[in-house]
Amino acid sequence: MSFEVQSERIAAVPGGAELLVQLINLSLDAPNESDFLATALDLFRKTVNSKGVVLVRGVKGQWRIIANSGSGDSLPVELLSETLDSEKCQQSEGWTAAPLFRPNSLGKLVACDASVDPDIFDALTAAVGLALIALERRFQQQRRADRLEAILDMTVHWNQSRETDLLLEKIALASTRLLRAERATIFLPDTSNSSLIGKPALGVDGGELRIPINAGVVGQVLKTGKAARIDEDVSAEQQQINRAVDEQLGFQTRTILCVPMTNSAGKTIGAFELINRQKGSFSDEDEAALTELAAHATVAIDNTQHVEKLVSSKRTVAAQAANLVQMIGKCPEIEKLKKTIQRVAGTDLLVLITGENGTGKEVVAQMIHYLSQRRDEILVAVNCAAISENLLESELFGHEKGAFTDAHQKREGKFELANNGTLFLDEIGDMSLDGQSKLLRVLEEKKVVHVGGSLPIPTDARVIAATNQDLADLISQRKFRQDLYFRLNVVTIELPPLRQRGDDILLLAEHFLGNFCIKARRDTPAFSAAARKELLSHRWPGNIRELRNMMERLAFLTDGQKIDANDLDFVNAPTNHENVVPMDLPLTEATKQFQVDYIARHIDRSRGNMTNAATKMGLHRSNLYRKMKQLGMGEPDEDSSGD
Repeated sequence: MSFEVQSERIAAVPGGAELLVQLINLSLDAPNESDFLATALDLFRKTVNSKGVVLVRGVKGQWRIIANSGSGDSLPVELLSETLDSEKCQQSEGWTAAPLFRPNSLGKLVACDASVDPDIFDALTAAVGLALIALERRFQQQRRADRLEAILDMTVHWNQSRETDLLLEKIALASTRLLRAERATIFLPDTSNSSLIGKPALGVDGGELRIPINAGVVGQVLKTGKAARIDEDVSAEQQQINRAVDEQLGFQTRTILCVPMTNSAGKTIGAFELINRQKGSFSDEDEAALTELAAHATVAIDNTQHVEKLVSSKRTVAAQAANLVQMIGKCPEIEKLKKTIQRVAGTDLLVLITGENGTGKEVVAQMIHYLSQRRDEILVAVNCAAISENLLESELFGHEKGAFTDAHQKREGKFELANNGTLFLDEIGDMSLDGQSKLLRVLEEKKVVHVGGSLPIPTDARVIAATNQDLADLISQRKFRQDLYFRLNVVTIELPPLRQRGDDILLLAEHFLGNFCIKARRDTPAFSAAARKELLSHRWPGNIRELRNMMERLAFLTDGQKIDANDLDFVNAPTNHENVVPMDLPLTEATKQFQVDYIARHIDRSRGNMTNAATKMGLHRSNLYRKMKQLGMGEPDEDSSGD
């Protein structure tokens, strides 16, 4: 019978309309069902002029009073059963009983000891039922609102998780608290899809439970894609419980609620199981709530697993890149340099790397990055000398659409791209003064502003700068800002030229030659004694870059198992203008300057070994000392030649 029909029946009996209005108003204000029923039955008792009214519930042949207004000491069981079976008002032995008008009433009846008209009693009972429906809907909506608010709060925290195991623990804890269950477990298939892994699993080593993919209630849910419930009072359902798991966990399962976890593609990816409701069995409302919770959990788990894969791939790529970055060498300068890099890498200090072209400044920057806590983030390298002055600011700080002629769209700068990572500014000495000023501001404030924009954008990029120029000299020429120099010069790492690294030259040569021979698919040839001597005596104006290029040529363009001195195709680099004698000097001064430079270059090429330098110039060491004194070159340091 519909709500409208029942309302008409209630309004047709004496006092029915007034009772219904009172009951509906009461349902809107009652704080709980118990208070509502106590007041509602008292109003009902007065309306039917009865000494007492009771609300009873029949479950599996057992009757229980759930609300009492002055009666119900001895219930007429047969009358109640007949009323429940016939679903209409019945009278017997001085009792009148009628079923409540409410869906899924689960055997709830109103009974009283008055001899009233059955139609009137039935109609007035319907009024109680309608009001109870209104009350339960209000409570249900409130519970749903509270549940949705709780789920929303949960999912916000879930979607911040980056580890699946931690996320599963959060979901399980939240679901047990929300639905008042003792335990919660999320079951996902393993990689072989042959078993299910349940997490978290209390009392199990490793915190995970493994079961066959088709086992028990969980297996049924995965197979059918439908929710399943096990009630405490239904023996047939209790037989579905996997008691072997209970024995393994030392636990007793009484009730189960399990729902499938379905992704956006409609595929069932797992099951969400709650065990042992704290009071009674799980309800339809609990099932709806867990289904809703499972939907959000599925999205969170899918996102977290995707992030885990990305992070894992990112770490793998970073590890592979780090393995490719090596500093070959055992000379004291390089050993000291390695220790400095180790100490500096673990900090966020600014680092300035100096040294000639080709000495490996970018390798040092890469090592600092890959040894730091930022190794999984990006390393962005910018060659300041390779970018025009007009575009350098846009490259570093980004620009807004329309900021200049070719700015067709908004673009992030290198500082934004390197956020949380490392920004390597190579050839910093070639940056314009205006660019230096803006770089200094970014280093101080940790914020960038796009060209053509006004909004400050935070950045946490660690800056490593490098130059082959003498910044102090540039400062004196007013080509480099002194305040920027002091800001960059927190830690300075100076790389020695290759000619000063002794036997490291041979180590590097063998390293590069071996790598290139692998690419050339040939055995690595050995250096003859003459070739080794030539490698050690060469000045290497191009430093490691020159050596690497030579080894690449040897790997691809030579044959045989040995490399001799005549195979070494040294490149005669153009003479540095600083070593050219000016044409405006008198012959005597020009001759003196040439001799000074000539002697200095031989000493440098011999790595300070005065005996060796003198021999190459056709002099005795004592004559070399005398000549240097005549030229005003000062007393040289004692060498280690031993003669």
